[in-house]
Amino acid sequence: MNIAEIHIFQKHQAIVDGPYIMSTMTLTSVDATIIKVVSDTGLVGWGEVSPLGPVYQPQHALGARAALCHLAPALIGSSCLHPLLLQRRMNDLLNGHNYAKAAIDFAIMDLMGKHYKMRVCDLLGGAERERLPAYFAISKGTADEVARKAKDKVDQGYQRIQVKSGGRDVATDIEVIHKVWETVGKKVNLVVDANRGMTGSQALQLSLACKDIPFLFEQPCNTMEEVANIRPQMAHPIALDENIENINDMLRAISMNVCDGFGLKLTRVGGLNNMATMRDICEARGLPHTCEDTWGGDILSAAILHMGATVKPTMLEAVWTAGNYIEESYDPENTIRCSDGYFDLPKGYGLGVNPQEDRIGELLYSF
Repeated sequence: MNIAEIHIFQKHQAIVDGPYIMSTMTLTSVDATIIKVVSDTGLVGWGEVSPLGPVYQPQHALGARAALCHLAPALIGSSCLHPLLLQRRMNDLLNGHNYAKAAIDFAIMDLMGKHYKMRVCDLLGGAERERLPAYFAISKGTADEVARKAKDKVDQGYQRIQVKSGGRDVATDIEVIHKVWETVGKKVNLVVDANRGMTGSQALQLSLACKDIPFLFEQPCNTMEEVANIRPQMAHPIALDENIENINDMLRAISMNVCDGFGLKLTRVGGLNNMATMRDICEARGLPHTCEDTWGGDILSAAILHMGATVKPTMLEAVWTAGNYIEESYDPENTIRCSDGYFDLPKGYGLGVNPQEDRIGELLYSF
């Protein structure tokens, strides 16, 4: 079974209850790229990549589509059943741009699952469970706004809440954290995420001012070196997110002893197969992590859940998808939404979603 066609679509995803506010940017919509890979047997595999704007990371929507247009012609005729060889082929054709290659990886794994009549999670080693704990990320706001949203999400069943910090006066972030803790207290696992938006001194000030509140501090500073500089004085465990773009970055972070876990995003690291390697490294070193992505609809959400299902439960902090922030569904019969703080693993072969082409935006390129 070989690749016969590749089609590239563009989809604008409006953000429900937006804007989505982080330390470095404010977004009202996200520019997604969806790919359809057709095999010479007629089977279809789906992939998706949705960078969170152009400044969150060194990835952006136009770059994803340019990379895919570069790769696609040379991949026609390649086997759909050898994802490792296909990954090596893409690396030979294009240096970097893992996020674009991830969309191809998703589609190939979807095709393999349909061909072998297996779920993607089973191709990746097997599902530990069929329901996965979710977390909800609350964008920046006032202390009262964030605390009110945190209570609402805890009442909905979420056991892990992330609040944003950075990009404003540290005193405001400190006020938000105290208010959230007073409101939801021991009912939830709390994460404070600066998205690289704090200096070392700001992060240290926040941690020490909230030393009696248990939370995980996610990506407080821009670089590993900055985090390493303040880590001995911090009052909270640290997770790295944006600094981990590939397997080498993870190995470097471990060798530096700079963090206590990771926020891992599928497209950033190059797809399901690269993520599986990182999953196994984390298990070997006892480092818990999330399984998530920057954004994305049903296709990317399904990939996240299939990957998350294979993680040892004690190593999986939670999963996150953008499904609850997006009004539209690509596949109304298999829409991925959180219920009571959990996601159900998709049913069916492959990724378990079958997008309708009138719901995935504009067709831009065909190869």
